[in-house]
Amino acid sequence: MPAASTPVAPKHTASNASVPTPKIIFFDIDDTLSRGGIIAEHNKATLQALAKTDIKLVISTGRSKAILPEDIIALLDSEVLDAIICMNGQYSYDHQGIISDYPLTEAHIEDMQRLCQSSNVTYKFDSATHLAWVNDNELIREYNNKNIYSIIDPEHHHNNAVYQCSVFFNHSDEQMQDIDFAAYGLKLVHWHYIGADILPIEASKARGILDVCAYYGVDAKDCMAFGDGMNDLEMFDLVGFAVAMGDAKEALKARADLVTGTIEEHGIQAVIEQLAVHVPA
Repeated sequence: MPAASTPVAPKHTASNASVPTPKIIFFDIDDTLSRGGIIAEHNKATLQALAKTDIKLVISTGRSKAILPEDIIALLDSEVLDAIICMNGQYSYDHQGIISDYPLTEAHIEDMQRLCQSSNVTYKFDSATHLAWVNDNELIREYNNKNIYSIIDPEHHHNNAVYQCSVFFNHSDEQMQDIDFAAYGLKLVHWHYIGADILPIEASKARGILDVCAYYGVDAKDCMAFGDGMNDLEMFDLVGFAVAMGDAKEALKARADLVTGTIEEHGIQAVIEQLAVHVPA
């Protein structure tokens, strides 16, 4: 594991901040709402209560649409959630259909493949329906046996729109660090010390949020976001009030308006209870 970052002093904590009431709240999934891909029961209950107010609730995740957790999909189907932004802002949708999507260009796909192959990393492309692995090994086959939406298909992008390339480092996050991704109009966004996404340089959760805000006729400054990872940075810079979880990356905490507790410490609830709106129990 990489060395721990030097802690930063938050602008506010959940006990001393003035929390504005947003028109939309954007939630990351992993380590914000959920642990191990399962939403915490108290977070599920909070979303269900918030759904009875006028605040819209939207997921904003780096996950592929194909591997969104079943409990999150169920909340969308039951209209607790209003919309989902996935694949780092590359694909956004609600009950009515697609709000916005940004497929990778052939030029970007070719550059991504060349960079991944020269760096000897395991990689895949994500479409709206599948995770399509380019590599074939025992670990991938074992994963595919547990997930019907995960396939080995190096040609998937020829017949399907794909939105991001996910890379898995063999040893550490030092791989691919010497590549000038910007020279290709790309960027590398880490979501784990052994994994990252390669995206067009303009792609981000923030772009998806702008699309969703335009769709609902809401200014992003009237929105709130909860997150914990490096792919939340642009989202935090965009919204009017950004909340970092207690175990968030230190760089994200430095960009937050408020640092709350972890999932287990009921960090989301500590913020929501301060809203100037009646949230049913």
